[in-house]
Amino acid sequence: MYRVITVCTGNICRSPMAEIMLARAFMEAGLQHVVSVDSAGTTEWEVGKPIDPRAAAKLASQDLASAEHVARHFEASWYRDRHLILALDLDHYEHLRANAPDAESSQKVRLMREFEPSSAGVPLRELGIYDPWFGDKEDFETTWALINGAVPGVVDHVKNVVRDR
Repeated sequence: MYRVITVCTGNICRSPMAEIMLARAFMEAGLQHVVSVDSAGTTEWEVGKPIDPRAAAKLASQDLASAEHVARHFEASWYRDRHLILALDLDHYEHLRANAPDAESSQKVRLMREFEPSSAGVPLRELGIYDPWFGDKEDFETTWALINGAVPGVVDHVKNVVRDR
């Protein structure tokens, strides 16, 4: 099983949205039996809490269920257990790379928007997805759009890796 994890700050907005969106995309690509996706936060601030209601509402508007989500903290052992670690913003990317136990683990960490076709040549510092938690419905719409723009590229990348394994 090829394992992907999406990571944001508290695991209640961006990373669960990305997890759920990717899970559907992997299923639609026929990869659900060879790829799993989950999510976590870089902090313990929201551990045990459900998804933010605004994120849940946006997912529900796209027929994606999120009621089962419970926030959790990224565990160091997951560097070994996951094949692709997708950071949602630059601070998550930097945190995850700085805390990786070795170079191989560090190389697993990527910004999600690196997989967006239009991101070619764009500096990493411009590929983050800002935290919608501080905003309103429009901020969650923007988060959806940015994640959605990267999903096909992530799926293509994983499909190629799985095929070559």
